[in-house]
Amino acid sequence: MLLLTGEYQHVVDSKSRVLISNKLRNQIDVDEHGSNFYLHLGANGILCLYPEKYFEQIALAVRPGTTAPDEAVAFERISFALASKVDLDNQGRLLLNERLRKRAGLKDQITLIGVRDHIELWNTENWEQYLSDHMSQYQKQVSQARQVVLYEHNEDG
Repeated sequence: MLLLTGEYQHVVDSKSRVLISNKLRNQIDVDEHGSNFYLHLGANGILCLYPEKYFEQIALAVRPGTTAPDEAVAFERISFALASKVDLDNQGRLLLNERLRKRAGLKDQITLIGVRDHIELWNTENWEQYLSDHMSQYQKQVSQARQVVLYEHNEDG
């Protein structure tokens, strides 16, 4: 199982590259998840970096017959068009596709966040606003999850 975690602030350099932190990269088992990545415009216009094997699973998740034909065609068309296989350079930097960067509205101050099976690239100010907007909801969910774990632990013991 892949559990990418953490938040890391970086700057997009003059050549449109951003460093993917060693702390994030070291969380990915290359044998299990692949050594390459896919850069993809994900939900809510957030630019996402997926280890190749995870992206392949997501890309193939919509199968004929599981959704309306027109929706499946649109998903496939857009999903593959807005994704690109990318390599990190020797220093761990990712060259950002200018078109995807523009669509995601990314500026120079970037926060990378680990989100279970992928890395999201956010404008730092947008990420801070998102945290502010969702912190109380998060705190409630953490409290509920902790109660479930404690309850299950007590049931087993």
